[in-house]
Amino acid sequence: MPSLFGLERDRDVETLTAVVTESDNPTVRERAAEILGSLDETDEAGIEALVEVVQADDNEAVRAAAIDALTALDAVDALLHALGRDVPEDAADWKIAETFVRDLSADAPELRLAAANVLGRLENENAVGPLVESLSDPDPRVRVRAARALGRIADPGAAGALVEHLQGEPLPVRRAVADALGYLGNRPALEGLLSMADDDSEAMRRTVAASLGRFGNTEPIDTLVDLLGDESDLVRRAAVFSLIEILSNVDASKSDELRQAVVDRMSASGDPSIVQSLAEIIEEGTQLHQRRNAVWMLGRVAEEGDGVAIDALLSVLDADDQLIQQFATTSLAEIGGRRVETELLEVLDTGTEAAVGKAAFTLGKIGGDRSRQKLERLVDETESEEVRQYAFAALSKLEQSSPDLEGFEF
Repeated sequence: MPSLFGLERDRDVETLTAVVTESDNPTVRERAAEILGSLDETDEAGIEALVEVVQADDNEAVRAAAIDALTALDAVDALLHALGRDVPEDAADWKIAETFVRDLSADAPELRLAAANVLGRLENENAVGPLVESLSDPDPRVRVRAARALGRIADPGAAGALVEHLQGEPLPVRRAVADALGYLGNRPALEGLLSMADDDSEAMRRTVAASLGRFGNTEPIDTLVDLLGDESDLVRRAAVFSLIEILSNVDASKSDELRQAVVDRMSASGDPSIVQSLAEIIEEGTQLHQRRNAVWMLGRVAEEGDGVAIDALLSVLDADDQLIQQFATTSLAEIGGRRVETELLEVLDTGTEAAVGKAAFTLGKIGGDRSRQKLERLVDETESEEVRQYAFAALSKLEQSSPDLEGFEF
């Protein structure tokens, strides 16, 4: 049988559906349930299998995973059926919420954790009080789901109660609480998270670093910069992502100074995971401002010859966004060196018209004799007037002192 990773990658719902009910390994069944809950392709057969697991599996972790999966799939009716609850199919959200608020005090822990899940999914503010009480539930699985639900509802009034559970709890509960506090956005939530930045648990520090990135102000920056020196590369990477998130949303009048201060700390660390994290944001990020910041910063923290950084920057020379193109040329010039020149010369032969133009311009900043010869041929041979202009400008720069690339407008 293929690995669960392969089944998830291939989105093989049919096989996962069989695994979740037939595997002899409870860890495998639990993970299969989690994957089914994350796939849009999960069909009625998959939902029925999850219902069967909730009703009949002999492992509490597997049952909990199936409940989470049904919640994630918005299969509330199926979840109600699995738990023996009868709510009319056309019931309003408030009626469903009312039912699940009652179930927060049910005898069966599966009912209580399902209730917390659904109340969070409904984002029902009337459930905040009962969910806060559930933070003291005797079953840690329920406490985890109650914390998650409070994070989804994001009522700042729950911050104090959540902070009380940052310590003295099992790690899954503490991490769920830290994650939830990141969505509340007020000072008690921030102070609670800052107090846990040096926790003994790597996983907890990573969750704290990720949560700090959700605050819409600069107050977490000093702590996140300190976390760039954490012994764990996972913590350092989470801190990079959060710093980018904050810098992408900070007031423009402060962003240049803060960005430079953060870059200075990143550069001083010499940590390759920072470069890798910035490259991932460039290649996989969905927010334009995050990608712009990552492109700009990458050229200032990467060392000469860093292939990860160079490849990431080359990939966006012809990006749809003009500022990303400009920052990519700036950053490649900042890295400089023979490898950058060689890669840019290759772009002249194989790149798109947009990439060729940006590569030519950057070679005018960092190139040598190889670049001069190639650019001279490009001026004579290209059919693109825009590329010819870039190449001609680059040749001129190679003959004289270059102006600051930051001031060049594409």
